[in-house]
Amino acid sequence: MRNSGTLIVSISGIRGIFGNGLDPSVLVRYAGAFGTWCRRTWCRRRAESIGQPPVVVIGRDARVSGPVCAQIVAATLRSMGCDVIDAGLAPTPTVEMAVLAEQAAGGIVLSASHNPAAWNALKLLNEKGEFLSAEEGQEVIDLAEGGGAETAAYDALGHYREHDFLPHHIKQIKQLDFIDPEAIGAQDFQVVVDGINSVGAVALPELLRALGVRDADITVLNGAPTGEFAHPAEPLPDNLTGLTAAVMEHDADLGIAVDPDADRLALVDNKGRYILEELTQVIAADFLWGFRDGPFVTNLSSSRAIDDVAARHGQEAHRSAVGEINVVKKMQAVGATLGGEGNGGVILPDLHYGRDALVGTAMVLQHLANTGKSLSELHDALPHYAIVKDKLPLDGLDVDRLLGQMEQRYQDEDGADLSTVDGVKISFAKSWVHLRASNTEPILRIYAEAETAEQARELVERFKGELTEAA
Repeated sequence: MRNSGTLIVSISGIRGIFGNGLDPSVLVRYAGAFGTWCRRTWCRRRAESIGQPPVVVIGRDARVSGPVCAQIVAATLRSMGCDVIDAGLAPTPTVEMAVLAEQAAGGIVLSASHNPAAWNALKLLNEKGEFLSAEEGQEVIDLAEGGGAETAAYDALGHYREHDFLPHHIKQIKQLDFIDPEAIGAQDFQVVVDGINSVGAVALPELLRALGVRDADITVLNGAPTGEFAHPAEPLPDNLTGLTAAVMEHDADLGIAVDPDADRLALVDNKGRYILEELTQVIAADFLWGFRDGPFVTNLSSSRAIDDVAARHGQEAHRSAVGEINVVKKMQAVGATLGGEGNGGVILPDLHYGRDALVGTAMVLQHLANTGKSLSELHDALPHYAIVKDKLPLDGLDVDRLLGQMEQRYQDEDGADLSTVDGVKISFAKSWVHLRASNTEPILRIYAEAETAEQARELVERFKGELTEAA
């Protein structure tokens, strides 16, 4: 990851504060590089397409800067000789599916995910609708930083059209062999949605109606897609007090919250209890393993709860480095049935290789319909651990040196299992701590899990102290 002011360039995209790091020239530079990369890879991979312009799908969340950024990006891509299909307001997973549907050369999602409203980003997708690998991303970065973008001739400019892909996305979810909208509709579920004033406010109610939930039974909070987020954008418990209160007020069966681009799913049960994002993927896996066997993949920072549920079903759980593309590559390597991340991400290969809050929602509703149990009953039956997530600002810290010291300190400690796949993860008999540099922010993340919140917090504070001392 490279951090320049508020501009962060990494495998997770090019993100920054609009007008203070992420400005029009940055958008042009990286969109131009991506358009050039798409054209080159399109011709290289598809010899028969020579002479035909590559197609790039773009979509955005509801951030205030989104329309301006989209216009700049679309014009730049067309200048590189790419045809542009503008999906408009669209969840990240919808754009990923659109790339597949259009057999496009790639896609760009304009969204800074959970970052505050002032931020925006270019999240880049390859022709498979997957985030770029480290190698692919580096090719684009090298083109951008080396001035290698290639503008098309005046008579080879790309074309532009708009298309709404959300109906396609929802149709594909409804056609999954384990989703039964009639069975879901028969339950008369009462659902509260926190749309965080972004695309989830549009997409989730439409999905719920398609799955048989009556419009009168859907309550939407923060439902205007203005991009002026009513609360901090990350779907964490302190940010969702309005949702938990509304679930109780409406005597709802569940509450649903997403981040601004609707690839992360958080749940509130019928007792008004926030279900840790860590457990979203666990609920989805518990449901899907009732229909089919197969491995599960998650990242090194995700809860041990998935390992416990995998053991119940006699299945395997694998770990990858943090980052959606890393999970995806591991899923493909082991032939995973399902994957996810502990931030509320559910990845179902049946649809596409990307986190998808919409399909996660459908799976949860179907699980409730199939079992006849309340979400609180399913919640109580899950393994429960306490996970604490903290951070240290980088501020010139030599991260590699610090992590190297931690590795050296713990590599021979009795009862400690060390992984250096992604930063340093130290697993103990009943707890673990994971230390790694963020892909999206200039911080060192310190995550710990234990049997109680007190134990997890003690572990975090212990390692914060050791890191600070070593610095």
